[in-house]
Amino acid sequence: MEVHFNLLALLKQNKINMEPKHFQKPSNAFIGASWAALLIGISAYIIGLWNVDMLLNEKGYYFTVLMFGLFSAISVQKAVRDQLEGIPVTNLYYGIAWFATILSIILITVGLWNADIDRSEKGFYAMSFVLSIFSAIAVQKNTRDAKMADTKYGDPIN
Repeated sequence: MEVHFNLLALLKQNKINMEPKHFQKPSNAFIGASWAALLIGISAYIIGLWNVDMLLNEKGYYFTVLMFGLFSAISVQKAVRDQLEGIPVTNLYYGIAWFATILSIILITVGLWNADIDRSEKGFYAMSFVLSIFSAIAVQKNTRDAKMADTKYGDPIN
């Protein structure tokens, strides 16, 4: 009974809103800018890998770290957003997503620190990596916001 009374008290204090949520769709400009940043970041990174004087296994390492970073950052964004919207997320998945994101940043940092390339090239790869990760999160957010805005009362679509 105590939980029931606490819930009623929170409802009366307007701490819990039972009204349906309406989500605003992101602007086309923001959606376009996010996609452009993602394509520019990934393209620049891959073109840089294509042109750099490295062994093929080193190029594969940097490409894999980029893909791992993109996936893990999107996974963190989704887990955080799910939690904010009251969708259950296990602590294990949440922790693994954060661990993978941090690990991808560590791997690119260690790889570039030990790479036998100019510092300007190291900076180029680091900035392309960061741009790609950030824009992937923005694209994921825009996609989810657009889906939520298109659904009735903001119910999530699987």
